Amino acid sequence: MNAAAPATRETLAREEDFHDRWADSVDPAHVPVHDSFTLPSCPENRFIAAALGPVSGMTVLELGAGLGEASVWFATQGARVVSTDLSGGMLRLVQRVAALHGTAVETVQMDGAALALPDASVDIVYGANVLHHVDTPACLKEVHRVLKPGGRGVFWDPIQYNPVINVYRRMAGQVRSVDEHPLGVADLGTMHTLFRNVRVRFFWLSTLAVFLKYFFIDQVHPNEERYWKKVIGDYGSIRVWYEPLAALDALLLRVPGLRWLAWNMAVVLTK
Repeated sequence: MNAAAPATRETLAREEDFHDRWADSVDPAHVPVHDSFTLPSCPENRFIAAALGPVSGMTVLELGAGLGEASVWFATQGARVVSTDLSGGMLRLVQRVAALHGTAVETVQMDGAALALPDASVDIVYGANVLHHVDTPACLKEVHRVLKPGGRGVFWDPIQYNPVINVYRRMAGQVRSVDEHPLGVADLGTMHTLFRNVRVRFFWLSTLAVFLKYFFIDQVHPNEERYWKKVIGDYGSIRVWYEPLAALDALLLRVPGLRWLAWNMAVVLTK
């Protein structure tokens, strides 16, 4: 697994090309904006939305907008949204998704570790699965710089320690970029160093059995579909699996030693 390191021009070009090709394969009508913040199988975004509360009138900067679920969702909640990504293809997709939902976002192509925004200029910085694609310490410093005093950075990203997920990562090489570096204990330490308050929650431990179902029962190879997107569209059919396992996770993930074996970590960082 790659450790976080300053991005080179070659790294950035690989990331841009990978995400441009992904964007070209997506129908904007099938991007699950509302579901991504409301379904139980999206616990990270549900946690973040509850922590933020109303965002109407606020300026939200999204780093690594991807398919545009979050940028468009925040816009539908009344926020002014600046949507950024290294991939121009992803940003064009974001604009199409926004139009389908009757709203608008501002899109700017930039590297998340070098933000072309003034100091103390945004209320919220949001990122989903972005910190493990960038120079994480540099990105967090930039997030701190552009946030207003009292502003919040909210992120969720994968963690590096779960052995089942690490097997999945090796198998899913065609739908993951080679420069990814899932987060670890040191990254949480960096957050505590930079921000006056850090709130963290862990998600997906026993619920990862859904991934085993996809592979062994449904026989869906990880390179055929992105499992982390599939759990949204499939919620109706996996609900009978997911709900009891999520209830078990609510207990297991209270145990400090088990938390770092979760799949994802969500954080709320207050400047």
